[in-house]
Order: sequence, then C-alpha cells, then structure tokens
Amino acid sequence: MIYEFDDILTREELAKVITTVKHGGFHEGAAGAGWQAESVKHNEESDGPVVQEVAKIVGQALARSDKFKALAWPKRLAGFLVSRYKPGMTYGTHVDNALLNNARSDMSFTLFLAEPDTYEGGELVIEQGDGERIIKPPKGHMVLYSTGALHHVAEVTKGERLAVVGWVRSYVRDPGAREMLYDLDCVMQDLRDRPDDRPILDRVAKVRTNLLRLWVDD
Repeated sequence: MIYEFDDILTREELAKVITTVKHGGFHEGAAGAGWQAESVKHNEESDGPVVQEVAKIVGQALARSDKFKALAWPKRLAGFLVSRYKPGMTYGTHVDNALLNNARSDMSFTLFLAEPDTYEGGELVIEQGDGERIIKPPKGHMVLYSTGALHHVAEVTKGERLAVVGWVRSYVRDPGAREMLYDLDCVMQDLRDRPDDRPILDRVAKVRTNLLRLWVDD
C-alpha cells in the first residue's frame, strides 16, 4: 500500500529543513547506490552534516505522528538521504536495498521539499499491481510505501526537485500484516467513543493484541 501525509512537519520545521538543504553541499548520488541501482541513478545528494540535521528534524516529527507509527510500526529509522534533481537528472526503475546501515528496510518514505509548479517532471512513480501510481504532491507532503516495490523518479526537465528520502525497519515484517493492523486501529478509533459498543471494542483489541504477538519481530 501507498500512504500520503500532509502534516508530518510543522511550518517552522519545513522551513528549517529547506533552508538547511539549500545551504548545504551536494555530490554525485550514484556513489552511494547498490550495483543494481548505480547505472540508473543520476541525481545529487547532500553531504553528511546536512543529512544529520535534516534526519534529526524529520525523525522527531515522525516519532510524534500517530498515523506514521500505526502504519509503519517503526523499530528504527534505517537511514536518510537528501536528493536533488536538476534538468536532465532521473533515477530509473529500481528497488531499494534490503539492508541499510545493518538494518532490514521494510518501508520507504519520500518527503517533498519543492512545490510541484516549480519544476517539470520529477514524479515519483511506484509500480502497483499491473499499473503505476504517479506522485507529485505539494511541498511538505510525504509518501510512505513498501521498500520492496519497484519505483523510479521521472526525469526533471525544468527547475529543481528536492526531497528527503528515508527507510524504516519495522517491528512487523509483512506488509499485509501491517495493513491489517492499521485497519484494526481504525476500527478501534471508531468504537472508542461509542460506550454501547465497548464489548466489540474489547474483542477487536484482543484480536489486534494477539496478532501482534504472532507478527512482531522484536
């Protein structure tokens, strides 16, 4: 599944991230890619100090997001990068590495830092069944998706695409299990303010808790 967020960062946090990124240095992005992605990766990435500052801000924002925690069941954030695409740059079809910084990667996210009308191209395209999901949201929006999905970034033909990309090591390995747990969370939220349905809420909570015992990889 693919999930979109429009409120991960506050306005002040977003402004600070963008300022930090624009004042930092960049290097050739292919240098950090795996062998499968190296030949199709044509972008630029920020240097270490910038990534560390951005990771701190974004990491704190993710930690307070109930929706993110309910969808991802994060055990740890496996890594961050900041990418820049100028005209002619693209990232061809690839799948993200299964291991990042000695952690299994289960979910990926892209946080967009530029308004879509300031650059042409640069869509995030994720393969989904027999079709594609084309994503180019407003500045500050984030997309969360399975790390195992084939995806690419369309060529930028005008302007500049900036984004923060990161990976999540989840307590729950299976994407289908994470989706079911999220659905159960939504049902529990609906039942929470209905006192007459408390017995149903208790049953749903029991199912959810026991599924966690089956699925959690601690």
